[in-house]
Amino acid sequence: MRQVKNLAGAIVMAGAALLSQGAMAADVSNPSAVLDLSGGSDFFGHQITGNNAGNSFSDRYTFNLAAGSTLFADTFSSSGNAKNGFDILDLSLFNADGLVLKGTQLSTGKTDQWELSSNTLSAGSYYLQVTGTVLSKAAGAYTGSATVTAVPEPETYGMLLGGLGLLGVVAARRQRKSGDTA
Repeated sequence: MRQVKNLAGAIVMAGAALLSQGAMAADVSNPSAVLDLSGGSDFFGHQITGNNAGNSFSDRYTFNLAAGSTLFADTFSSSGNAKNGFDILDLSLFNADGLVLKGTQLSTGKTDQWELSSNTLSAGSYYLQVTGTVLSKAAGAYTGSATVTAVPEPETYGMLLGGLGLLGVVAARRQRKSGDTA
């Protein structure tokens, strides 16, 4: 009798384990996409249609930066009510060494908005990662943008100051010449 109870318990546990695997969320991530920031900015996004409620996504957008660049990125998802669309859980910046910077959530609910703003970054390959969950069976989407700004090199500031100094010298000479003739 004890063996029958043990066998029945094992069958119940195995059945529960199999059923729980079916309840896990599917991954509906975009394949990795490449951002072209050579013009200073680019847009990205993801639209999911069909019955995907409860599924998760983790989308990567790769790009390269020159030395001395800063990055600003944001992502936005809007829905008719808090039960439709996407729940964006994170916006982060990574490089080959791992996490560089986590984004900041500005709003959640009917509107999910995240932004990320970096200090000066070194040259190399990076990717933005947007993660979240699909909330409803209806279609949903998020959009985002990334903007890169080159930070001037110290030599550029030196040239600027040198040019201003030359303008000052020229202005002083002109003033002296006009004072001599008067």
